[in-house]
Amino acid sequence: MDKPNQRTNDRLPSSRGAGGGCVIIGSGLGGLECARILASQGRRVIVLEREQQPGGCMQSYRRGKYAFDTGMHYVGGLAKGQPLYNAFKELNLLHLPWVHLDAKGFDRVTIAGQTFRLAEGYENFINTLAGEFPSEREALHRYVEILKKSESRDAAITKQLMETNAWDWLNSNFTDKLLLNVISGASMKLELRKESLPLFTFLHCNNSYIQSSWRLRGDGNQIAHSLINDIQEMGGEVVCNAEVEELIEQDGQITEAVCKDGRRIKGDTFISDVHPAVTLSWVKDSQKIRHIYRRRMSMLENTFGMFTVSLVLKPHTISYFNHNDYIYREANVWDFYEKKGPVGGEMLSCRVPENALLSADGEILDKELYAEQIDILTPMLWNEVSQWKDTTVGRRSEAYKAMKQQRAKECIALAETVIPGLSDAIDKVYTSTPLTYRDYTLTPNGSAFGIRKDSGNSLMTQLSVHTPVPNLLLTGQSPILHGLEGVTMTAMETANNL
Repeated sequence: MDKPNQRTNDRLPSSRGAGGGCVIIGSGLGGLECARILASQGRRVIVLEREQQPGGCMQSYRRGKYAFDTGMHYVGGLAKGQPLYNAFKELNLLHLPWVHLDAKGFDRVTIAGQTFRLAEGYENFINTLAGEFPSEREALHRYVEILKKSESRDAAITKQLMETNAWDWLNSNFTDKLLLNVISGASMKLELRKESLPLFTFLHCNNSYIQSSWRLRGDGNQIAHSLINDIQEMGGEVVCNAEVEELIEQDGQITEAVCKDGRRIKGDTFISDVHPAVTLSWVKDSQKIRHIYRRRMSMLENTFGMFTVSLVLKPHTISYFNHNDYIYREANVWDFYEKKGPVGGEMLSCRVPENALLSADGEILDKELYAEQIDILTPMLWNEVSQWKDTTVGRRSEAYKAMKQQRAKECIALAETVIPGLSDAIDKVYTSTPLTYRDYTLTPNGSAFGIRKDSGNSLMTQLSVHTPVPNLLLTGQSPILHGLEGVTMTAMETANNL
């Protein structure tokens, strides 16, 4: 797919009048979705992106003929009538080549050598797991019923689920601790923390995937490209190499964004897709933002980052697998990443080959299809890379490179427990750490999912899209929900609050 006609910094005017314009800072998924929604409503929008390539965690990078995703691997709830379907229909994203994952086991969780399938559809989900854990059928029914509650628009229900600790609820519902870990095992797409993870966050992240699971043929950058093309066709602008370093407040309103090179962009509404703490640091003099609010934002903890291993395979060596694998060495999937030693848990995602034939409803038609690329993801804590925090991409030490090489070796070894012969099938290996994410997305500590939610302090960690400055709003995955669906729902909330 060709890149859209991006308006780079040489096309950005040195000054811009307000005139009803909305200035969006950051071209991650949330920023682009907000821009697309507002542009479709006739608003004049301009998106400012500090990097050369738009897309945030939706962007991909290329090595030779291969493209590699940085943040998007699969989505849930994309079948007709489901939440993400309705949102993506509004955002004109349903035309992309979505591939329906294996309904009999879209996720497979391997714990200490035992593999369990998570099946699509509530009844299939229950029946498949009850076949392995027959005494827990009623517990599985209770779990599905509370999964459905996570979709409620009732504020009281949401508040109750946000203030309920996920670990505590799961332990009170499931007697079999292995099943508890299987249920939790596909949750590497959020941060599992026993002491703080809200039940609402856990449920919302897992529910849509059980409804239906999908991945793209090709890279996730297609999402960004589609949104950008629509924005530009509607008269909006997406400008790269435009790094914001200050937001000017006058009479209690943000009036302009000042770029690092001195250009000033005026508007009447400003939306930040950048981490809230970073956003507030740009408002240097404010009548509205109190010191206590700034301090609160700066002290909020962030979720862990990810170490990613991107593999290019030798031709015709590994069959394509239309599901995701979650692999754990030991039984407890909730704290494996805090333990010393070799990598103890990871997610495997197989990229859909570009030549894969798809039906109109996203089913793969090829009888025999070989994998070309596999991504391996495992949590990585900031303290594992913090000694190199003052370095930049391409200028890091041999010790850092050696650490990455060793971590990749461990990831591949664990993956080989479910894909025999993987090591011999590998042609090329590429890696990234939380430092990489920090440098490209401006996320503190390279956090994978933004601000950590806390069931014991939900009012402080479940942020509003509003800030104390009336015309400065937030979007992205830090304010409300994690993940692609969470970001999409937050973007719609942000846009609807203008």
